[in-house]
Amino acid sequence: MQLGMVGLGRMGANMTRRLLRGGHSLVVSDLSPDAVKQLAGEGAAGSSSLEDFVGKLKPPRAAWVMVPAGTPTEQTVQNLAQHMQAGDIIIDGGNSYFKDDVRRANQLKGRGIHYVDVGTSGGVWGLERGYCMMIGGPKEAVQRLDPIFKTLAPGKGDIPRTPGREKLAGTAEEGYIHCGPSGSGHFVKMVHNGIEYGLMQAYAEGFDIFKNATSKELPEDLRYDLNLADIAEVWRRGSVVSSWLLDLTAIALTDNPTLSEYEGYVQDSGEGRWTIQAAIDEAVPADVLSAALYVRFRSRQQHTFAEKMLSAMRQKFGGHVEAGTAKAKKSA
Repeated sequence: MQLGMVGLGRMGANMTRRLLRGGHSLVVSDLSPDAVKQLAGEGAAGSSSLEDFVGKLKPPRAAWVMVPAGTPTEQTVQNLAQHMQAGDIIIDGGNSYFKDDVRRANQLKGRGIHYVDVGTSGGVWGLERGYCMMIGGPKEAVQRLDPIFKTLAPGKGDIPRTPGREKLAGTAEEGYIHCGPSGSGHFVKMVHNGIEYGLMQAYAEGFDIFKNATSKELPEDLRYDLNLADIAEVWRRGSVVSSWLLDLTAIALTDNPTLSEYEGYVQDSGEGRWTIQAAIDEAVPADVLSAALYVRFRSRQQHTFAEKMLSAMRQKFGGHVEAGTAKAKKSA
C-alpha cells in the first residue's frame, strides 16, 4: 500500500523504515532535506514540499503526520488539506489533544477528507518491536488503512494468550485497535500516558528507598548497601512487577548505577495534564496519576534519585533528553 509520511524524526523515520521492510510504498516529507535524502536512499520517494509530496501520492491518498503536537501538527494538517481532495485520509500519529482531533475531523469532514487519530506507543524501539496503536476515526478510513496498521504493529509475538481471548474477534492481540470515532484514539493514548507517569513514579520511589537504605539516620545494623542493578534484574525474572519499564530501568542502572548523567529535572509532555483534566471533567478520582504529575513539576525545583530514575526511563524508551543529560555528555 502507498502511504505518505510527514515528519522524519525519531519515530517517523523508523515507522517509515518498518513500512518499507513490510513492502509498502512510502513518499516522505520533512523540513530537513537531509532527513528526506536519508530515507530516499533507503527506498522511499522523497519530496521537496508538501505540494510535491501530495502530488506523488495516488488518489485516494493517505498521509501520516508525525510531527510535534500543537502548532506544528495543526499547521501541517491544514497545509496538507489545502492540497488534498474528497476521499483522501490525513492521519495524526503524534500526541495531539483529543479535542483538537474532534475539531479537525469536523472541519475536514465538510470537504470529504477523512481524519484518523492514532495514539502511537513504541518510542525509539518501535522499528524492531513494533508500535502499539490506539486508533480513532471513521470506520471506512480505518479499514482502508488496516495493511499499514498491521505492518506497524508488533503482532502476536510470543506473548501468552489471555485465557478466553480465543472467543473474541478483533485486532487487539496484534497490537492495534479501532477505539471509536474521532478523538478516541488519542483519548486512550492520553490516559495510557497518564498511567505511564504513575508506573514510572512507583518504580522511581521504590528505588529511591533502596538508594537511601545506607542513610546515617538509620541504626547501623539496619543499613543496607544494595545493588540496584541486580534488584532490577532479578525483578525482571518472574516478579509480579516485571514490565518493559522495569527492563529499561535495568538497562539504565547497568549502564550507571548512580545515574550521575541525569540531573533529575523531569519534563511532562502534556498527556499527563490532559489525563488529570479528563478525570476532573468526569469527576473521577485519580490520586496516583495526579501525584505523579505534580512530582514532575517539583523535580524542576529540587532533584532526588527518584527523579533521575524517571529521566533515565524517559531517555531509554523514548530518546527524551532531559535538562542536565546533554550537559553531562558535553563535559564527558
